[in-house]
Amino acid sequence: METETATPWLNDAEQCAWRTYLDVNRMLTYQLEKDLQPFGLTINDYEILVNLSESAERRLRMSDLATATLQSKSRLSHQITRMENAGLVRRENCESDRRGLYAVLTDQGMDTMRKVAPHHVESVRKHFIDQLSSEALGDLHESLKPVAEQLRGRRGKP
Repeated sequence: METETATPWLNDAEQCAWRTYLDVNRMLTYQLEKDLQPFGLTINDYEILVNLSESAERRLRMSDLATATLQSKSRLSHQITRMENAGLVRRENCESDRRGLYAVLTDQGMDTMRKVAPHHVESVRKHFIDQLSSEALGDLHESLKPVAEQLRGRRGKP
């Protein structure tokens, strides 16, 4: 006989915390995306620009960039093509691995990053940081750190 285990449903406090997190995540992402639109960028474009601008020689292997941005290689390839057409990035062959490709931040991409970053930080501050006290920010960080670590450890696992 098959035994069925009971689902541990969320209690009222857990449900409230979960739904508030979902609401904030969706609304904040929407607002940050909206604030990037005047620059012709999506939040995913900006994330790619940040990753490339912070990497050695302003370049990353496409597979590493896909991992860093949590995108499939196919989706990232389409996005990089669009960003190449805008002059923000270019692809370069990897000399040590003929199958490998690098995404490289162009000078135009770096100029765009320098121009957009202050506006993005202002948006993050206005819609998130300034809404919380320093203590609340510290508590939020400490509260979410174990969730982030657990999920980071699960990358690529079912």
